[in-house]
Amino acid sequence: MVREQYTTATEGTEIERPENQRVCKIGIYGWRKRCLYLFVLLLLIVFLVNFALTIWILRVMWFSPTGMGYLRVMENGLYLDGESEFLLPLYAKEIRSRVDSPLLLQSPHNVTVNARSSDEEVTGRLIVGPKMVEVQSPQFQINSKEGKPLFTVDESQVLVGPDRLRVTGPEGALFEHSAETPLVTASPFQELRLQSPTRSLSMDAPQGVHIRARAGGVQALSQMDVVLHSGDGRLVLDAETVCLPELAQGTPGAAGGSRGLYEVCVCPDGKLYLSAAAADTTCHENSQVCL
Repeated sequence: MVREQYTTATEGTEIERPENQRVCKIGIYGWRKRCLYLFVLLLLIVFLVNFALTIWILRVMWFSPTGMGYLRVMENGLYLDGESEFLLPLYAKEIRSRVDSPLLLQSPHNVTVNARSSDEEVTGRLIVGPKMVEVQSPQFQINSKEGKPLFTVDESQVLVGPDRLRVTGPEGALFEHSAETPLVTASPFQELRLQSPTRSLSMDAPQGVHIRARAGGVQALSQMDVVLHSGDGRLVLDAETVCLPELAQGTPGAAGGSRGLYEVCVCPDGKLYLSAAAADTTCHENSQVCL
């Protein structure tokens, strides 16, 4: 810009103009101006790149006013639709699936669910692995829809709650120690077998043991002895016919040989044997069987 000096003049006066006029330049010129324009251009490029990256991130991550991608923020919590992968621990008060789909927890190694106390101590743990499902808890319990306990396990006992426990394996149920139950029965049209391959089999009850077969027979087989003992009562064999085919026989007498009748005798040690029947007992005549 050029600054000019003017002087007021009246009529009849001569206007004197200065010989040397001063010129003052105001602004940015030269290399400073070019640097300023270059800096503004760089800022504009950075702004455009940041804006494009922001739009790309919003597009890729599926940001929306209600959430991000399959994750939506609801009034009562978070809603996740589809498969998701969590690389870090997930803390939630409750995890539920939709009404029309199941809840699936999947891991290439195992799935571990821990319950902690206020002191961060693990009070219960469920581990689902590729070869075993492990539960670490003072008590494990399975309930029905009505809340009735079906299966309960703790350090001292195992409780089975249903009315009937059914074992469908071909080898049956194996008890290494004692088993206590009020009733042992087989399925319809199936036989019931109680056996001990290498040891003895014992059935005890404070008020009696009842063995009943309504549509078949009862067999008691043993490699050594079969002992039926009653402490303060009687031993009752209630049947139309009681057969003891392998009893030892004494020397048959005339009456026994002619009629084929025998009487059952008992040795002092409880052994049974047959003796030919007569008008009077002949057990003492054949007592050599007890020797």
